[in-house]
Amino acid sequence: MRSFHIPLLRHIFLVLLTVSLTACGFHLRGDYDVPEALDKLSVTSYDQYSKFTRMVKNRLRLNEIEIVEPAEDIPNLHLVSESVSSRTLSIYQNTIAAEKELTLNATFQVTVPDVGTKTFSTRVTRSYLDNPLTALAKSLESAMITDEMRQLASSQIIRLMARLKPDLTLSERSRQFGMSDEYDEKNSHVSTTEVPADQHTISQ
Repeated sequence: MRSFHIPLLRHIFLVLLTVSLTACGFHLRGDYDVPEALDKLSVTSYDQYSKFTRMVKNRLRLNEIEIVEPAEDIPNLHLVSESVSSRTLSIYQNTIAAEKELTLNATFQVTVPDVGTKTFSTRVTRSYLDNPLTALAKSLESAMITDEMRQLASSQIIRLMARLKPDLTLSERSRQFGMSDEYDEKNSHVSTTEVPADQHTISQ
C-alpha cells in the first residue's frame, strides 16, 4: 500500500508544481504567450525564401500568431540577416581538426506602429566532433546541426517577443536574468541581446 501512495503523491506534486509555475507566468519551452499587440503581424526578410525565414514563420504559426501582409498599422518582424561561421576548438596530432564550433548570428527587428522599432541579435553556438575519415558524413552532420541551430534561433525570437511589453521594453524578469539559454545535452548555447540604435541600419 505504501509503495502505491508514493508514486501517487509524486504525481500530485508535479501537477501542483506545473499549475503554480503557470500561474506565476512561467511557460514551458516552445509554448510562449506573446503579447496581444503582437498576435497579428507581418514578416519581412533579407530573403523570403531562406530556410531561416520559413522556420521563423512556422514557429510563429505554432504559437498562434497570425501572419498578414505588411501595412502601416500592423506590427512587423523583419529578419535583417543570418550568418554561420566556424572555428576549430581542438586538433589531432596530425593537425587535422578534431572538434569544431559553429556559430549562427541572426539579427531581427520588431516594429510596433506609433511606438517604434527595436533591433535584437540572437547568437547560437554549437560544438561537434569532426572525423577526417568520414568527410561526407560530417558534411551532412554539419548541415543538420546548422538547421537545428536555426530552429533554436527561431524559438528564441518568439521567446523574446513573449517578453516584450507594449512599449517594446523587456519585462523586468528579462532585464534581471537576461536572455540566455544553455542546452548542455547538445553542447549548444543561445543568447539574445538588444542592438543599440546607433549600431544598426534598417535594410528592408
